[in-house]
Amino acid sequence: MSDTGLLLVNLGTPQNPRPGDVRPYLREFLMDPRVIDLPAWRRWLLVNLLILPFRPKASGHAYAQIWTDEGSPLLVHSRALAAKVATRLGPSVQVELAMRYGQPAIGAALDRFCAHGVDRIVVFPLYPQYSSAATGSSIEKVFAEAGRRWNTPYLHVIPPFYDHPAFIRACAEAARPVLDEIRPDRVFLSFHGLPERHVIQSDTTGAHCLERDDCCARIVEANRHCYRAQCLATARLLADALDVPTGDRVVCFQSRLGRTPWIRPYTDEVLVAQAKAGARRAVVLCPAFVADCLETLEEIGIRARNSWIESGGERLALAPAVNASDTWADALVTIVREHTRWLDHTARPLSLRAGA
Repeated sequence: MSDTGLLLVNLGTPQNPRPGDVRPYLREFLMDPRVIDLPAWRRWLLVNLLILPFRPKASGHAYAQIWTDEGSPLLVHSRALAAKVATRLGPSVQVELAMRYGQPAIGAALDRFCAHGVDRIVVFPLYPQYSSAATGSSIEKVFAEAGRRWNTPYLHVIPPFYDHPAFIRACAEAARPVLDEIRPDRVFLSFHGLPERHVIQSDTTGAHCLERDDCCARIVEANRHCYRAQCLATARLLADALDVPTGDRVVCFQSRLGRTPWIRPYTDEVLVAQAKAGARRAVVLCPAFVADCLETLEEIGIRARNSWIESGGERLALAPAVNASDTWADALVTIVREHTRWLDHTARPLSLRAGA
């Protein structure tokens, strides 16, 4: 019996692309105060009166275009990753996968740990860069679910891995064949966007974030929790690893929602502008996502590609996420073991082991 567990947490996916099943997933996601950080009554009105009557149909159509025979790509890749990680760690560590929204649920994963006597759980949020909307919300949910139990498990959370050499290496390995094939004149490193107010709130000094053009040029105390700064750090390291010339790389942010300012530049606008300016062949990397999903396969792989061609470009290719590659599975295990000895069953004092 294992007494140590590894919980891999990703954001989530609906169970199928039908609007009736997309709606509850979107409601759970958008009603999270870390996602839409408005007063509760305003968030309720926005979600239930302005978003949910319309978006489930459009989102369902988008999901249908990327759905596979096995189901949601994000869930398929995440399950395959969990299986590979479990093989690498062996029977002494129980590995579970959970989604912040939808299924498999975090609470159910904790139940499975409990049923097998697992009382020490390493939590690995599968988001390379920290954001309150994804990382923070997932950590909060894990602690809330753990706190409902009389015998609470002991939790160790792995921090963001945006600059870890093993993660960068896995991303580069996934992208290099596409770059070699396309030989692009532009490489876009597109990250999921956030409202500007979210990154400003991450600045504990209140005097650094977005106060000057180079505020994210390097990680300092004031921006060590800044999503944008971490994205730019990932972009620099990954582009350097791939030998992308500085003049050919473009960092941008996708998936904005609503009318409030989001962090810039916007991916959809940058792609159109670059194509109209004469760029012809492009590759898009999305290193904020460790598994291909709606935002990569549909937003970039379909919509962005169409916009590129309509604007004068010839070819745009999406580099795959690290998904369940062997290199990424190895990297994940490396990252976890660097942050905790809990996964080494020999590291636990004898007095704390069952039967000792």
